Amino acid sequence: MKKSLLVSLAIASLFSTAQAAELTGTLKKIKESGTVVLGHRDSSIPFSYLADGSKPVGFSVDIANAIIDEVKKELGLPAIKVQYNLVTSQTRIPLVQNGTVDVECGSTTNNIERQQQVAFTNGFFKIGTRLLTKKTSGIKDFADLAGKNLVTTAGTTSERQIKKLNEEKKLGMNIISAKDHGESFLMLESGRAVAFMMDDVLLAGEMAKAKNPADWAIVGTPQSSEIYGCMVRKDDPAFKAVADRALVNFFKSGRVNASYTKWFQQPIPPKGLNMNFTMSEGLKALIAKPTDKSAEQM
Repeated sequence: MKKSLLVSLAIASLFSTAQAAELTGTLKKIKESGTVVLGHRDSSIPFSYLADGSKPVGFSVDIANAIIDEVKKELGLPAIKVQYNLVTSQTRIPLVQNGTVDVECGSTTNNIERQQQVAFTNGFFKIGTRLLTKKTSGIKDFADLAGKNLVTTAGTTSERQIKKLNEEKKLGMNIISAKDHGESFLMLESGRAVAFMMDDVLLAGEMAKAKNPADWAIVGTPQSSEIYGCMVRKDDPAFKAVADRALVNFFKSGRVNASYTKWFQQPIPPKGLNMNFTMSEGLKALIAKPTDKSAEQM
């Protein structure tokens, strides 16, 4: 009996050692450092932003926390620490690529071009790119912007789309590229631009925090349909599998519905804003059938 127990313990030890040796990529990095690094935004309301302190909050942060919990479970290390690393539209991809950030969950569109640089988890949101403008501006669609100032956020798909549209339609717009969504809205609110182009849900977030939300409207024919995903490093299937599994469980358990209600249909910090943004049929379909494909690939 004693000999049998010793043999069993030896086998278990060898198995454990083999498992540890098999770890590669991000999972190995996290286990060795005891830390997972989360890339987050500071003003992508209500996805990832700073409300009352240095820790980010939001719908995407709930997604990120679900991934981190799954990593802890996968590695058997409940004490793994979380390090928060602020990213911008311009820095988010390089910081994932170079290993500074392990997973980025904010408001990043999954598209074919970016898939050449990073990998995406299952998608967690679906949007359309439209315009935010004053109700009194006379702007109803993109054609009304001919010869006018428009602002968008640098490094986004919206920036690329509007520059292409401006050139193809010869609209003569003056396109201003701001450093983040907060600065974009400030330029709109101050009159330096007559419209702000961005993902409809992010525009709703900026409108909700305006001095007088009722003065603003989201208008225009959507220029694209896009899916948000969390970014992880390419060629790291083990870590991506853990992240994808976390998303599937988050959806199936119903936690996604509670999180959505919290961030899109109730007052949120720090000012008690309520976006009143109803879940779209596109998002419901994404939750029902999770996929890591971009909108272009569906």
